[in-house]
Parts: sequence; C-alpha cells; structure tokens
Amino acid sequence: MQRILRPRQRARGFTLIEVLVALLVLSIGLLGIAGLQLKSLRDSQDAYLRSQASILAADIIERMRANRQEARSGNYDIGLNDTPAAGSSRSARDLTEWRNRISDTLPGGTGAVQTSAERVVVTIQWQTRRSEDADDSKDSFTYETRL
Repeated sequence: MQRILRPRQRARGFTLIEVLVALLVLSIGLLGIAGLQLKSLRDSQDAYLRSQASILAADIIERMRANRQEARSGNYDIGLNDTPAAGSSRSARDLTEWRNRISDTLPGGTGAVQTSAERVVVTIQWQTRRSEDADDSKDSFTYETRL
C-alpha cells in the first residue's frame, strides 16, 4: 500500500477584506457605545433638573408652612408669568428669593403657587435641551400637598 503524499499547505494569515470587515464591525459597535453614553448623559441631566425642581418645590412649601397665616390668605399665590409683588412682607421676600433660586438653578426656570383652603399646588417649569426651537420645549414638575 502506497501513500500519496501531498505537499503541505501553509496556513495563511487574514486577508485584507477580513481585516476591513472586522474594523467595520468594531467601529459600528464603538459608535453604538458612544450613542448610549450620550443618551445616558442627557438622561442624567434631565434627572438632575427634575430633582432640583423637587427640592425647590419643597422649599416654598416649607416657607409657606413657616408663615401659615399669610399662606392661607393667598399671599403666596403667583402665576408662572407673574412677577412677585414688591414689598417687605415675608411672603413677598420668600417668593422673590424662591423665584431667584429657580432661575439660578434651572435653565429658563419659573414657578407658580396656587392655594385653596388647605391644599397647595406648586408648579415649576424650565427649558429643556431636547427641542429648544419647539413650543413644547418646557419640562414641568407639579407638587401638591396640604399646608
């Protein structure tokens, strides 16, 4: 029995096409990761602004609870586009300080307070980055509680 000997084939390396396909797959994966990172950063910023709005809403509520008599008489009521009343009353100072904190903390931020009997509704709005040119580019936070 005779064996037929074939010449050994040498192992060859990657071809240029295989390398290019691998680079293409890798670059698509890296672009996907970068996109996810960008979305994560945006969502993190939105969550930060929402938590700041929550803190600011609690701030005016606590100011109203400290000055319950004026709060029950409606001296803390203010609309989103209203200017706080000038004066030296505690409620006027509280509203002015609160509005200043909102505008310093939230981009394009403003706030409103509505009281009725024992209920208080605090609404805070601010500008979002998602669609700065659109009309619906404001985000809002509403907090309702008792005095």
